[in-house]
Amino acid sequence: MKILQVRVKPNARASLLTPPSRDGEPWLVQVAAPPVDGKANDELVRLLASHFGCNRSAVKVKTGAGARLKLVEIDGDG
Repeated sequence: MKILQVRVKPNARASLLTPPSRDGEPWLVQVAAPPVDGKANDELVRLLASHFGCNRSAVKVKTGAGARLKLVEIDGDG
């Protein structure tokens, strides 16, 4: 299981996942989806699952569902 701190930027031109450059910094995740009705969170989950090679069901937003700074839990080997 991994716990990631991520900073989400919705309404981006393209969806992009950027790992932190230093320890303690959050991952930067740009998503094309708007922050409406959970669409940005859904795209965040899809991007992280694809990057770590796991199912979308293995990725859960633990805290910050309505905020840009989130803690995300990834179950499995990914």
